[in-house]
Amino acid sequence: MSHDATPNLDFAGTTPYEDYVQADVLTHLQHPLSEDPGEMVFLVTTQVMELWFTVIVHEWETATRALREDRVQVARDALKRSVRELEALNASWRPLAQLTPAQFNSYRSALGEGSGFQSAMYRRMEFLLGEKSASMLVPHRGAPRVYAELEKALHEPSLYDEVLRLLARRGLPVPEAVLERDLSQKYEPSPEIEKVWATVYGGQDVGEPDSELVLLGEALTDVGELVWRWRNDHLVATRRAMGSKTGTGGSAGVAWLEKRARKNVFPELWTARSHV
Repeated sequence: MSHDATPNLDFAGTTPYEDYVQADVLTHLQHPLSEDPGEMVFLVTTQVMELWFTVIVHEWETATRALREDRVQVARDALKRSVRELEALNASWRPLAQLTPAQFNSYRSALGEGSGFQSAMYRRMEFLLGEKSASMLVPHRGAPRVYAELEKALHEPSLYDEVLRLLARRGLPVPEAVLERDLSQKYEPSPEIEKVWATVYGGQDVGEPDSELVLLGEALTDVGELVWRWRNDHLVATRRAMGSKTGTGGSAGVAWLEKRARKNVFPELWTARSHV
């Protein structure tokens, strides 16, 4: 190909790029409901977040299946990709993080009863992290396909459930009560699981610094750290934009987000470090 060659510009229909990416669909999904020019930023940023939720759910479901099949490297690769995706997701707060209360109020009414906690794809993320809650299906009763997908996810093992099952198959003393728990309930920390992770990280039996299980634990810890940062960035952006007022959709706003930000996912991975 010569240096002055130009790309093919003549296509019978839409371009192959458009056929693959569906850019025309994506760039016509924005329908601001106010006259405020800042609403477009809010709308597009929220849509970008939804796309990242979709990718991250895909990665965590890939990792969950791989762990079930003892393909730990495949799971780690998916988790490592999701770390980069979580970094991009978290960066989505930047366009919104400088909103003054007046700027947010100028189009807040356009949201009506809308709120981020109604996001079905974000809920699937939370379910994969073990943050199960049947009540969170209620907002989606009017959308049968979405409701069915969430109900299925509610009753399936979370990513962390599959990690603990893997640890049990590797001969670590994971209690039966944890392995046979009601999967539709929120995961609760266990002192026995804390000891299991301390064993993995302490080098006893299986825990060499570069062992497969330590590397898996570190990939999960990277994910957990970025989920914690996501929650805190959400808290700060909300506090800056609206203070302690009631959140959109009737949520408790900052108070709810503060409660969420205090919690870690994969809890024993964090607490076990005190015992290594």
